[in-house]
Amino acid sequence: MKTIEVCLTPDLIHQHDLSGKIVVVVDIFRATSCIVTGLANGVESIKPVGEVEECKALGKEGYLMAGERGGQKVEGFDMGNSPFEYLEDSVKGKRVAISTTNGSQAILKSEGADAILIGSFLNLEALTEYILQLPIGVVIHCAGWKGTPNLEDTLFAGALIDECAEEMEPIGDSALLAHQLFIANHENLLALALQSSHAERLKGFGIEKDLEFCMEESKYQVVPKFIEGELVS
Repeated sequence: MKTIEVCLTPDLIHQHDLSGKIVVVVDIFRATSCIVTGLANGVESIKPVGEVEECKALGKEGYLMAGERGGQKVEGFDMGNSPFEYLEDSVKGKRVAISTTNGSQAILKSEGADAILIGSFLNLEALTEYILQLPIGVVIHCAGWKGTPNLEDTLFAGALIDECAEEMEPIGDSALLAHQLFIANHENLLALALQSSHAERLKGFGIEKDLEFCMEESKYQVVPKFIEGELVS
């Protein structure tokens, strides 16, 4: 049986052997939710970069600059880190360069896997169907918060494990923890996620609607893939 593992934070990704595996990167609040929304809404591609200056350099090449530091839009960028910005008609057909505190870092640290995919509650059903068709195991790479685990990404990991339970075997205590957290709270995911420390930080910026949007399940049918440095659908 294929296996499914959970890495609770990028600081632990070195403990997972990514060769011959699919990595699913997840940053529910809000980077991977933005990526899924953007590609579902006609964005051509999204390029994750580690540093603000890299993003600005790509802006000079015609990319829209998107991202945040500490939850707030970077000064001079075209977009912040709200999924609603990716619903605007102005992004359709455009290439976006994104740099965020946690999400883009997790994507870049996943290199070495056979495939890197983007996960969110917004594309949970499509993602599940896609990975179940492939013959290799999965590592769910949670972006967390500045090197520490967070509640919302761990909940998603548990949800994905639950969706794959009949065909994939969870490996390790992190996977067990995530799955049990989901099982115990599956009827009230939004309420629990809104209690997370990350949600509390972001609520201070008045973006509760973003958080609620990011917890909607299976709204889109896209599965973003990291190919030659860019995320495409």
